[in-house]
Amino acid sequence: MGLFEKFQGTAEVYGALKESTGRDPFGVSMDEMKGPTRAMVEGREIVLAGTNNYLGLTYDHDAVEAAQEAVAASGTGTTGSRFANGTYAGHRELERDLADFLGYKHCIVFSTGYQANLGAISALVQPPDDVILIDADCHACIYDGCQLSGAETIRFRHNDPESLDKRLSRLGPEVKGKLVCFEGMYSMFGDVAPVKELVEVAHNHGAYALLDEAHSFGVFGDNGRGVCERDGVLDAVDFYTGTFSKSLASIGGFVASNHAELEFLRFSSRPYMFTASPSPANIAAASAALARLKADGSMRHRLWENARRVHSAFEQLGFDLCAPESPVIAVKLASREQAFLAWNFLMENGVYVNLAIPPGTPNATSILRLSVSAAHTADDLDIVVGAYTALSEQLNASAA
Repeated sequence: MGLFEKFQGTAEVYGALKESTGRDPFGVSMDEMKGPTRAMVEGREIVLAGTNNYLGLTYDHDAVEAAQEAVAASGTGTTGSRFANGTYAGHRELERDLADFLGYKHCIVFSTGYQANLGAISALVQPPDDVILIDADCHACIYDGCQLSGAETIRFRHNDPESLDKRLSRLGPEVKGKLVCFEGMYSMFGDVAPVKELVEVAHNHGAYALLDEAHSFGVFGDNGRGVCERDGVLDAVDFYTGTFSKSLASIGGFVASNHAELEFLRFSSRPYMFTASPSPANIAAASAALARLKADGSMRHRLWENARRVHSAFEQLGFDLCAPESPVIAVKLASREQAFLAWNFLMENGVYVNLAIPPGTPNATSILRLSVSAAHTADDLDIVVGAYTALSEQLNASAA
């Protein structure tokens, strides 16, 4: 039983929370999808407000049609890695399209966004001569990339260029390679990094900057190229990572760069070389979604209109919000137990959001995480705001 003892404490907490409502917040089944913003769950139609479907393209006609045609023409899977038989013409075409859209010379497509960070970081940085510096709130895939690399990893305070500067200043001349990793918009709280300042600090110390725009690609910037476009430093980022599973409504990930040496990852990155490549359908759907993103800025405008409406409503209701306006709107709750009950209350009122509790959240915070979509209708948002209004009344009554 020694292997399983480590899980006992977490299992007991999880079991007690689940027993209080009879519902598993981390095992909700979407029994039938009714479009990008609705699903049948436990026999009831609910509004999906925790999906990361920022541009609402999962049911886009062009993307669905492209995926169907790709299955018919190229089959259901590649049965091999990108390094072996798993590179099709579609993979190469999408790499060129992404590089062209971002203004970079090189791009490599991975099987997931998680593997893009895992593969890039672990291949770029090697002990004992290289060091990685990461924002303390970085995603698990960035932490795992650091661990897989085996290199020394140093954390700096979240969204704090001064903290990064101090830590870089302490590194001695024996350090040959320095990689600084951070994100555009952070997925839990929806807070946005000072990308320009962080890139400048990294370059001032001769370090390379790796920016993960997974949740901000398609969302920020005049053309949807991310926070670095908004901040005017797109061309200064050394390595740009992203995913297809948010704004591009598919599965996969990528790393883009102006450094020609990026191509070395194709024969040195284990997560690229030793896992099956994205299916033809996933690649075709992502390609079609990218074409829509480039051609139609109205989706991004609708997304921000919806985000502003919900954020403003929650402010007026007096919720403790984790960050300024963004498409991710996280509400802090007083405890794990209160967050769990609040999540269940929203489900009972027809709204699905993400429950996030320690240890998977920054600063041991318990939150209800909502993500807005361009596909949300006025009726969808009326239901969401109505459910949160009722929740606010309940929380206030219990506190009285």
